[in-house]
Amino acid sequence: MSHYPNFQFEIHKTSKNSKARLGRLVTPRGIVETPAFIFCATKAAIKGATPQQIDEANTQIILSNTYHLMLQPGGEIIERQGGLHRFMGWNKPMLTDSGGFQIFSLGHGSVASEIKGKRLTKRPKTLLKITEEGAQFKSYIDGRMHLLTPERSIQVQRQLGADLIVVLDECTPFHVDKIYTQRSMQLSHRWALRSLAEFQRTDNQRQALYGIIQGGVYDDLRKESSQFVNDHSFFGHAVGGSLGASKDQMHDIVALTMSLLNPERPVHLLGIGGVSDIFNGVRQGIDTFDCVHPTRLARHGGALVQPSFWHKNDGKGGEHINLRNAHFREDSKPIDETCPCATCKTFSRSYLHHLLKAQEILALQAITIHNIAFMNRLLRAIREAISLDQLDEEEKNWVFKEST
Repeated sequence: MSHYPNFQFEIHKTSKNSKARLGRLVTPRGIVETPAFIFCATKAAIKGATPQQIDEANTQIILSNTYHLMLQPGGEIIERQGGLHRFMGWNKPMLTDSGGFQIFSLGHGSVASEIKGKRLTKRPKTLLKITEEGAQFKSYIDGRMHLLTPERSIQVQRQLGADLIVVLDECTPFHVDKIYTQRSMQLSHRWALRSLAEFQRTDNQRQALYGIIQGGVYDDLRKESSQFVNDHSFFGHAVGGSLGASKDQMHDIVALTMSLLNPERPVHLLGIGGVSDIFNGVRQGIDTFDCVHPTRLARHGGALVQPSFWHKNDGKGGEHINLRNAHFREDSKPIDETCPCATCKTFSRSYLHHLLKAQEILALQAITIHNIAFMNRLLRAIREAISLDQLDEEEKNWVFKEST
């Protein structure tokens, strides 16, 4: 990592039974013990929780979104305010994405699920044109025209000041064919080289750059893209693009990609945060994950729970409970009697059900805090299990299966 003197990635243990590994991602603003989950503070805020609350829930690292922040309030304003960390009051490590994912997911008239799978929606298209230079799009805020180039993406991420930053790429949705996917991947590679050149031109030694592996669902393209990132001086790798139409296909793509990447670099899996998917990714050697799922679920009344909840309550099973359900109207227990979070120490399921029905904001805040704590407990348990070579046994404590 000679190009990144203030950053290190140290692997302390690799599992005997899989590629799972314990690591330490060292940044100028602190150390991230891996595997780790990165929570999405999309617009420089975790919806439903303050920076102090997410810190108290043992959060190690968060993510903000270049696309949204370049449009509002603008990278220049955040830079004049001292960068994202000072702007939002977060003193630990932070990652920013390049802005490409939002441009292209919105640009194809869809949300993230179209890139991760094949669901189509009728969201208005904002992407106007993709050229060798960059992506031209309309702001969803005021309709003004913007051109995001690889150089501009790096410049905005410099202004934001996150510790870990990402190259600009084109994110292809599931429904495009192999020819388009190949051309898009090759364009993304050229953009990645321009991102890297701009990064090196303005290097302040306080940021580290990740390259992105594209190639859609095609094995040969994934191999080509993996070789590309291996051959260039990125600090870390991010597995991106369409990961298929099913969990099995996603797991196969992740496994293939991880078998090809430089094992000395940290690897991030973009936009994946289901509990079972995290266990699968960890087994393949993934070091960090991000997803809006835990906090978005909370805003709809969903609280993450372990399988023991369903065994005790004779439920049908799943990763979460819906506290809006009438079943919880007179339930005096906390969400999880074993959870040490502030919500579980203070509030009953009955009270949270009442708050949801009364449309009180406190409900969304309280469940968000629980879900953040749940994910941090999950990843801590995974790290401990790797250290003891007991990942299979630990998975039973977190992933509900009908046969258990």
